[in-house]
Amino acid sequence: MSSHKWHWLHSPITGGVLLVLAASIALIWANLAPELYHHFWHDTLWEFSTGLDDKSHAINLHKIANEFLMAIFFFFIGLEIKRELLDGELSSVQKAMLPLFAALGGVILPASIYYFFNSGLPSANGWGIPMATDIAFALGVLAIVGSRVPVTLKLFLSALAIGDDLMAVIVIAIFYTEQIFVNELLVGLVGLIILALANKSGVRSPIFYYTIGLSIVWISFLASGVHATIAGVAVAFTIPSRREISMDSYINQTKLLLDDLEDQRHCQQDVLTHKAITALQKIKKLSFQAANPLQLKEEALHPISTLFIVPFFALGNAGVIIDKGMLDQLTNPVVLGISFGLIIGKPVGILIFTKLLTILNWGRLPAGVTWTHVIGAGFLAGMGFTMSLFITDLAFKDPEMQIIAKVSVLAASIISGIIGYIILIRSKPIAAKA
Repeated sequence: MSSHKWHWLHSPITGGVLLVLAASIALIWANLAPELYHHFWHDTLWEFSTGLDDKSHAINLHKIANEFLMAIFFFFIGLEIKRELLDGELSSVQKAMLPLFAALGGVILPASIYYFFNSGLPSANGWGIPMATDIAFALGVLAIVGSRVPVTLKLFLSALAIGDDLMAVIVIAIFYTEQIFVNELLVGLVGLIILALANKSGVRSPIFYYTIGLSIVWISFLASGVHATIAGVAVAFTIPSRREISMDSYINQTKLLLDDLEDQRHCQQDVLTHKAITALQKIKKLSFQAANPLQLKEEALHPISTLFIVPFFALGNAGVIIDKGMLDQLTNPVVLGISFGLIIGKPVGILIFTKLLTILNWGRLPAGVTWTHVIGAGFLAGMGFTMSLFITDLAFKDPEMQIIAKVSVLAASIISGIIGYIILIRSKPIAAKA
C-alpha cells in the first residue's frame, strides 16, 4: 500500500512538471525583479580554500546548484549508466548498439549544425549545447502520451538518453576543461583508487564512499580545473554492485529467523522481547547484504534528484531576461545553431543513425516500435534543457551570450517537445492482446 502511495515520487511526469514550474518561476522572477534574482543567486555567501592550492573559492547559490548539487546529479547519472552497463539496455553489445548508435547520431548532427552556423566566431565553443537530452522532460512527455506507445519505446529512449549523458560527460571532461592543475587532479585520482580498492575489498558502507568521494575526490576535482560534476560520475563507478549473499541464502536464513518471531505474531505490545529484536536486526542486516548497493543508492537518489536538484538548478539557470531586443537575435548564429541543432539535428541524427544500423543488420527496432515512434522520440530527445543550460555556462563566459543561448535552449526544447508529443499521440495505439 505504502509503495503505491508514494509511486508519484518516481513518476517521470512529476519530474517534468516540477521542471516546468521551476523554469517558469525563474523566468517570471528574473523579468519582474532582475536585481533581486541576480543578488539571490550570485552574491557571495562565503569563501573557502581547498588547502590544495593558494586559490580562494567564492561560493554562492548559483555555484552550489551548478558545482555541488549537479555533482550529486551526475553521481546519480553515473549510477544509472553503471546499472545499464551491468544489467540493462546497455549490458551487451547487441542491446547497446541501437540506443548508443542513435545517441551518437543525436550528438554528431546537432553539434555539426551548430558549428556550421558558428564556425570561426567566438561563439563556436558552444557546439556542445545542442547535443544534450533532458531525460526528465523526454520521459515526462512520453508518460503523458501513455499507452499509445509501447513500453519498449520508453526503454529505447531511456537507454538513448543515458548514452547521450555518457557522451556529454566525456565532452565536458575533454572539451570544457580550460586548465588542469595536475597535482590537485592526482589527489582526486588517489581518492578514486582508494574507493576502487575498497569496492574490491568488499567495503559496502555508504558513509565511507560518500566521505572519501566528497572530502577527497570532489574537492580535488574542483581545485584541479576539471569540472566537479565529472567527480560525481567517477565516484558512481566505484560504488559496489555485487550482492554479499544470494537470494536463496537470504530466503533460507530469513525463514529461520522468522520462526523466532512466531511467538510474537499476536503480540499487541510495542515492546518486543530481546529474542524478537535480535531476529529483526539480523533480518535487516541480511536484507542489506542481499540487496545491490548500487541500486539502493540509485533508488534513494532518484526522488532527491528529480524533485529537488534538477528543479533547483532550473530555478537558478533558467532566469533570463526576455525583452524586445530578443526578436533582433533571431538570426544570431548562436540562436540558429541551437535551434536547428535541437529541433532538426536531434531527430534527424537519431533517425539516420538508427536506420543505418538496421540496414547494416547490426541492430533492429525494439518490439512494437515503428519508425514513427523513432521520429517522435527523436524530437523528445531535442528537449535539451537541463544539460544544455549546464553546458551553456561552461561554454560561454559572456553574460549576454549566455542569455541568448539559454533563451534559444528554452524555446527549442518547448518546440521539440510539442512536435514530439503531436507525432506520438497521433501514432497508432498498441493493439491489445487477445
